[in-house]
Amino acid sequence: MTAALAPSARAIAHSRIRELAELAMTMEGVYKLYFGESNIPTPPFIRDAAARAMNEGFTYYTSNAGLASTREALAGYYSAKHAIGLDPESEIVVTTSGVQALNVSIRCTLDPGDEAIILTPAWPNGTSIVQMCNATPVQLAQPLERTAGGARYTVDFDALEAAVTPRTRLLLYTSPSNPLGWVATEEEQRRLLEFARRHKLWLLADEVYERLWYDGGRLGAVVPSILRMATREDSVIVAQSFSKSYCMTGWRLGWIVARADLAARARELNEFIISHAPSFGQRAAETALRDGEGFIVEMLEQFRANRDYCLDVLRTLPGLTVPEPSGAFYLFPHIEGLADSFDFCKRLLLETRVGLAPGVAFGAGGESSVRLCYASERSILEPAMERLARFIQRGDRA
Repeated sequence: MTAALAPSARAIAHSRIRELAELAMTMEGVYKLYFGESNIPTPPFIRDAAARAMNEGFTYYTSNAGLASTREALAGYYSAKHAIGLDPESEIVVTTSGVQALNVSIRCTLDPGDEAIILTPAWPNGTSIVQMCNATPVQLAQPLERTAGGARYTVDFDALEAAVTPRTRLLLYTSPSNPLGWVATEEEQRRLLEFARRHKLWLLADEVYERLWYDGGRLGAVVPSILRMATREDSVIVAQSFSKSYCMTGWRLGWIVARADLAARARELNEFIISHAPSFGQRAAETALRDGEGFIVEMLEQFRANRDYCLDVLRTLPGLTVPEPSGAFYLFPHIEGLADSFDFCKRLLLETRVGLAPGVAFGAGGESSVRLCYASERSILEPAMERLARFIQRGDRA
């Protein structure tokens, strides 16, 4: 007999987003709105910085925590944008992507049999990483509150209290949210931090979309980090990435900010996971932090216009509830009567060549919705929205 795959590995569900994307990749002429990335290429000043770094010899191993200069640049970023003083040596670890930032952070906080509460709908990777640690994800849906002025996702703190058990070790939330576009208010952040302190939990904040914010008073403003409220003694971790703010999805560069003991262990575990992020990529990331502000503002102008255009189209359609997102670059319309979002998105793809992500992929509270990434050019968005509107108007939502 041959050896079998480990049951724990087989238990991890394949991404429903990837499942549809892989089908779409076999087709011609698809409007690809399913992935969380812009079709804007990485700007030339960042690409040029990577080429310079390679020519200057940044092709060798670095510290498991990343180049000292990259961590110093990140500490400078937090000082300038959040008025937070960080020790680049002991509180920052560079990672290969936001995914790996989540991975090493969760690995440092959970043992087999532990539980992690995850606010959903959320990007499914957090749930799957918890399962890969042989721990149990406890998904807690964020309710959608409808008012005369519109609709907004919130946090159900009563349900949060009820979800805690003696095995709970971690609370994971995302703000700005993928897929909701929800941004935690300062009051919500304060209550989440107090909750974690009271129950002696790790609080892991996925802040990857913090630069993609439309309600900050001006484009380019930064969503306030949970770190502004936390002390050095708090059990708080922030996972971050260069992917979204600087159109560097394929570069796989991220970082974590954490209490010194967790950061030290994450740095050491990096040796057994990825060793370290690419050295020339880290040098390019330093350039992104230093010179990227103008690019971010221009990109946000395009994203906000795209968001408003897509909202205008969707709000003309019957049976849809579309909260206006405050951040990120997604819409997450709830479609009345939709029972199977994966089947809906598959039929939409096959019949119209429009690719969306099914709400069911994002966990509890996601079914009956779909995720649309509006970070594309109008030449893609406009025909895609026209086809989507016609498909929805047919009324087939079984």
